[in-house]
Amino acid sequence: MPCTQTIKAGRRPLSHLQHPREAIRQFTPNWFAATMGTGVLALALAQLPVAIPGLYLVAEGFWWLTIALFVLFTAMYSARWILFFDEARRIFGHSTVSMFFGTIPMGLATIINGLLLFGLPRWGEGVVHLAQVLWWLDVAMSLACGVLIPYMMFTRQAHSIDQMTAVWLLPVVAAEVAAASGGLLAPHLQDAHGQLVMLSTSYVLWAFSLPVAFSILTILLLRMALHKLPHESMAASSWLALGPIGTGALGMLVLGSDAPAIFSANGLGGVGEIAAGLGLVAGLTLWGFGLWWMLIAVLITRRYLREGIPFNLGWWGFTFPLGVYSLATLKLGSSLHLGFFSLFGVALVAALALMWLVVAKRTVQGAYKGELFVSPCIAGLRK
Repeated sequence: MPCTQTIKAGRRPLSHLQHPREAIRQFTPNWFAATMGTGVLALALAQLPVAIPGLYLVAEGFWWLTIALFVLFTAMYSARWILFFDEARRIFGHSTVSMFFGTIPMGLATIINGLLLFGLPRWGEGVVHLAQVLWWLDVAMSLACGVLIPYMMFTRQAHSIDQMTAVWLLPVVAAEVAAASGGLLAPHLQDAHGQLVMLSTSYVLWAFSLPVAFSILTILLLRMALHKLPHESMAASSWLALGPIGTGALGMLVLGSDAPAIFSANGLGGVGEIAAGLGLVAGLTLWGFGLWWMLIAVLITRRYLREGIPFNLGWWGFTFPLGVYSLATLKLGSSLHLGFFSLFGVALVAALALMWLVVAKRTVQGAYKGELFVSPCIAGLRK
């Protein structure tokens, strides 16, 4: 018997799709959540305050994987707009999938941060210019997502409180992630004025995002109290709220640590000292709020697990929020020199790595079969 006949039809690559080109036709921005989760794992592993042989190389490997995934997903999504333009533009009217536009700049931000963490030791100061160009591109995309997607929510999409989930946060949090990245990049610029411009822009981005995100969180708390938990398919969304809280804390800590030197170099030394103190206090306060939400998310997830959670790309929502909260925890440990935060940060990163392994395995399996290539925007159209 020919060996090809021994392979079951259900195990062929993309066997759930009528044609391989359907993988492009059904491609959505949801996939970029995988770059967020993989990228933040790379950053977290590289910043662990423990000496483990080979760990840095493993972290760098995850960063390279993030780049490869981002390039692949960008190519596939661009191809969809070229080959299936009329169907692709339907995303702007979809109340859920459109929110995932925010995952694109957030995935790019992890690559930019990795340029500083992995690229600088390998290639030298030349990568700073590339990181700067990519950062301003990231800022532009974040601002667009933070304004245009909410505007479409107000004008074109159908929403209701009982159907609301934490995915509403995705487009507005992108600017906050860009703010934290700007705080990491600013000290590497050569020009003092350029540092001040980037630092000031990052503070604006932080304020552009966090108050809006907290407004959404307030409504989300009311929604869950009145209408209980979302459908099992949205189980991972309970962790998304940890994203803006953890990123907000990390952003304040990073920007605050930059502030004294950068403001002083521009004749504003007193402002820098105030910003440093405010950054530490704000970071610690937001971390406490994040702890409450993380515990709530654990209890919610435990309840979902008893009933069974269907796998989908939304599971990547378990990773990035936990990752940024882990980074904020490690940053508090190094800033305050308190062992508790360092130890707790290590435990969180270990949990992040375990969750990444689970989600990545299921994603590879689902992608190979073609099960995950589903665009709700065109679900009702004939193939």
